[in-house]
Amino acid sequence: MATVSLSVVLLLAIVLVVMMRAGNIKGGPAIVAILFGFFLASTGMAPSIQKFLDSITQTISNIKF
Repeated sequence: MATVSLSVVLLLAIVLVVMMRAGNIKGGPAIVAILFGFFLASTGMAPSIQKFLDSITQTISNIKF
C-alpha cells in the first residue's frame, strides 16, 4: 500500500499545482490545505481515513473489465 499512498500524494500534488496555475485556488488557501492534511495525519482520525482509502483502493483493484 506504500506505492498507492505515494501515488495518491503525487496525484494530489499535481492536482494542487494545476489548480494554482489555472487560478482556481490561490497560494494561501493551498498552503492551508497542505497544512490541514499534514496535521490531520497526526490525529486519531488518520487510521480510519487510511482504512477507508485502503478499502476504496481494494475495491477499485477488484474491478474486472
